[in-house]
Amino acid sequence: MKKSVALIGIIGLVLCFSIMMTAGCAKKSVVKEQSVTGEQKAAMAETTKEVAKKEGSVKEEPVTQEVAKVEEEAIKEKAAPVEMSKDINFDYDKFSLRPEAREILKKHANYLVKNKDVNVTIEGHCDERGTSEYNLALGERRAKEAMKYLKELGISTKRMKTVSYGKEKPLDPGHNEEAWAKNRRDHFVITP
Repeated sequence: MKKSVALIGIIGLVLCFSIMMTAGCAKKSVVKEQSVTGEQKAAMAETTKEVAKKEGSVKEEPVTQEVAKVEEEAIKEKAAPVEMSKDINFDYDKFSLRPEAREILKKHANYLVKNKDVNVTIEGHCDERGTSEYNLALGERRAKEAMKYLKELGISTKRMKTVSYGKEKPLDPGHNEEAWAKNRRDHFVITP
């Protein structure tokens, strides 16, 4: 009996030793190097610079006031179309503002309040029905109505001007109600 217990102990010891040896000698995986393009190297360098800036190990170069002003103007120019790109539309033969047009004009007013050095030209447009003279007058009334509402929202009339194109510059060249509905609009153009 003593021999069988000793034998089991030896077998157990050999098993433990062999398991430990196999676990300790794991195969190494081979990693193949991939070629890195110039663009990838530039992207990695840029990422490294950004991380270094966040950690404070790289100091940014001082920016002159002139460069900062140019960058600020570029940002405003890019932001203007997003903020002021939404046209307002009108019902057939009308120049009164719809509720959704008032909401859009409120957003335009917010942009103009934040950007006091920006002016806006309000372009009045009509659909193709009616005479040129009639549509020029209707387009002007539509532009003036939007200007009046913006003034009520606190925008100076010195920063706004109106122009009517009547039916001369349709957004949609179609000859149906869907196209006409798109063409009955005020369009907003940002000017410095």
